[in-house]
Amino acid sequence: MKTFLTEIRTSLLLTLVFAVLLCGAYPLVVWAGAQALFPAQANGSLVVDKDGTVCGSALLAQSFTSDKYFQPRPSAAGTGYDATSSGGTNLGPTSQKLADSIKTAVAAYRTVNGLASDAAVPADAVTSSGSGLDPHISLANAQLQAARVATARGLPRASIFALIASHTDGRSLGALGEPGVNVLLLNRTLDDASKSSAR
Repeated sequence: MKTFLTEIRTSLLLTLVFAVLLCGAYPLVVWAGAQALFPAQANGSLVVDKDGTVCGSALLAQSFTSDKYFQPRPSAAGTGYDATSSGGTNLGPTSQKLADSIKTAVAAYRTVNGLASDAAVPADAVTSSGSGLDPHISLANAQLQAARVATARGLPRASIFALIASHTDGRSLGALGEPGVNVLLLNRTLDDASKSSAR
């Protein structure tokens, strides 16, 4: 009986010690380290206006529908771009529903951007990402939208292409994936550029 009580006491003591270490001290050290080393990323990569208002996160796509904005990838997250309901369409390559939705999206993309009826359309312009919240579009997608945005804003196309180039992120670790353009950051810069040219 004495051995049993000793083992119970030891088990309870170890449970308490590990609870303090793993549920208290460890998360606190990780949080403090993240705040010290990369606070912006640790706090969600928030995008803040000049007046201090948070307008989004550089990690999450938002819906932009006006012609004066670059448009992100389509989203299947909730009702679209819902960060609380991340997810894709879960439709496979043999799905007729997927084929029909892509066909409709390709036609709409060509119409909105003033492209020829047989113009090639980047895959990311008509398919959602796995999360439905990917903040980047391909360089080709951004370049095809440039003429529409330039016309809607009354800005030279060369200026729009320069902004696209300055907002293009390279490959991860220099070799993984493809370059991408962060839509939210690009659109915010466009708003700033339009305000400056209006002065």
